[in-house]
Amino acid sequence: MNGIRTITLDLDDTLWDLHPVIRRAEQSLYAWLGERYPRITAMFEPADIREVRSRIVQRHHDRKHDLTFLRRTVLTEIAGAAGYAEFLVDEAFAVFDEVRNDVAMYPEVRPALTALREHYTLIAVTNGNANLDRIGISDLFDDHVNAAMAGAAKPERPIFDVAVKAGGASAAETLHVGDHPLYDVHGAKQAGLRTAWVNRNGSDWPDEYELPDAEVAHVGELLTLIGADDE
Repeated sequence: MNGIRTITLDLDDTLWDLHPVIRRAEQSLYAWLGERYPRITAMFEPADIREVRSRIVQRHHDRKHDLTFLRRTVLTEIAGAAGYAEFLVDEAFAVFDEVRNDVAMYPEVRPALTALREHYTLIAVTNGNANLDRIGISDLFDDHVNAAMAGAAKPERPIFDVAVKAGGASAAETLHVGDHPLYDVHGAKQAGLRTAWVNRNGSDWPDEYELPDAEVAHVGELLTLIGADDE
């Protein structure tokens, strides 16, 4: 794959497995709420909190891309409903955020990105609120873009446009790497980027989307895909 100058990379489920991380973070937060604000957990089961979140997403549709805003708004609303007028939302969110950023990267990630960064500009692009400094991977990237910063989430074009600008190359010279057929591959293609689908589980490509430019089982295979061609 020739002509690549910048690589944009999805984070969650591309560089690490997200679902167990979010599950642990939400469990930790719920336990903390039970200790500090017991009327909240008496009034709201986890499923009830998810229903509150759905209502808040509908109410704040224009900010659905900002996951930190949504979670903080959910916390404030359930605290108010439970009668806590003075609720420390910053402290509550910090409990979630600490565990949310305690991730286990796939073993190939650090060596692969370290090698790629010697030849390419690397930009992290995420819909989530992962903190590169807290995770300990800010040294692997030249810059990062998230949905809250861009004002739009993948697969919408604006977040890819911001990432391309951050990378300093044209869209055609930018390769987006990610695990999600819609959010990553289709969205990036629509924005003019080249694409590599990370397919760790050997899934079939969904027929409704145009094929990616390349498919890899994990980001370590990017070294073979583009490393030798563009050095």
